[in-house]
Amino acid sequence: MAAVSTANDVPPYQVATLLNDFFAQTNSRITCAQALGGEIYVGTSNGELFRFLLQPDGPEKLESYVIVSRQIVPGERPIDSIVLVPSISRALVQSDRQVHFYTLPSLEPHSVKPIRNVITFAVDEQQVRRPPPSLNSALGYTTVPDPVDLCAIKRNGIAMFSLKDRLFYSREIPLPQGTNAVLARRTGRYVCFADHENYNIIDLEEAQLFPILPISQAPPESTLKIKPHITVISDNEFLILSWTGASTLGLFITGNGDPVRGTLQWSSYPLGISLDYPYITTLLPDGTIEVHSVESQSIIQVIGPPGPSRPTSPSSPRSGAIAPSEAGTNTSQRLAMVASVCGYQVPSSQRAEHMKKVPVKLLRKPPSPIA
Repeated sequence: MAAVSTANDVPPYQVATLLNDFFAQTNSRITCAQALGGEIYVGTSNGELFRFLLQPDGPEKLESYVIVSRQIVPGERPIDSIVLVPSISRALVQSDRQVHFYTLPSLEPHSVKPIRNVITFAVDEQQVRRPPPSLNSALGYTTVPDPVDLCAIKRNGIAMFSLKDRLFYSREIPLPQGTNAVLARRTGRYVCFADHENYNIIDLEEAQLFPILPISQAPPESTLKIKPHITVISDNEFLILSWTGASTLGLFITGNGDPVRGTLQWSSYPLGISLDYPYITTLLPDGTIEVHSVESQSIIQVIGPPGPSRPTSPSSPRSGAIAPSEAGTNTSQRLAMVASVCGYQVPSSQRAEHMKKVPVKLLRKPPSPIA
């Protein structure tokens, strides 16, 4: 493990509980979560989709997330993933091998029919990062957003779509027999996906596929079950993780499969990973959170595992990751980590202090004499 950097220009990350005890009173468990601005969207094991909104409890009380709406996904099967696309005000929700479409922020079902027989899907990450459409107050209209491109990976091929008010099918790229993709991420013309053994790159324009790296390089007798992780770094760069049997390597690769930068290293295989550029945050099996620099690959910060009665820490000035399985279950455990691409709001522990009424003396000057 590399030494922790002592650079004082890096604002430290802190852990804050956003949802507490809500799901402890239900029979469902959190399966995925996403956040955007002052909203948190949570999917559960029984097909429920919740929307929480950050609201103040009072003028002198701490803001908190409260539930404002709830939807049940058709079929009531576990929700596998949620992707928020603010530029077109859509939420894409995968459940039971179908991708459903909802309107943001209300979570009302959209008229677009679901995409069926989907193993996994990937929205162009650069397009996901586009801001919501802005209102031109001078001219009185909202800017027209561009459509968003996505890939639905099925058993035998990759179906390509464009989404705006409607869903437009483009074409399908066939996959080799028995590929069995389980995870995919897209940036521009490149898709990086993992099957049960390898990471692979697909050039969508050239329709070319080539394997990059084994997910696990451990000896065959190893019993550790490895879940692949793929993170989009930029418009032509991915980060992929590979288990060696003794440690984990994080490799930065281009859309052509060429290595760039140095490598990251962890003593165990991370449960989750999040990009808050220029930092990579990972959750390790013992509950430790490590923060690396993308530029230098050095460790910037380490947050130790939580104790059984660990108090809630104040909010961080930088917050790019949430632990969906931690909220509403046992806050002494950290079970997963996901990235919130466009950022979200964290209640400020200093708000109540700043909003207190304080007496203020007015400076009164004697009246000036009239000439």
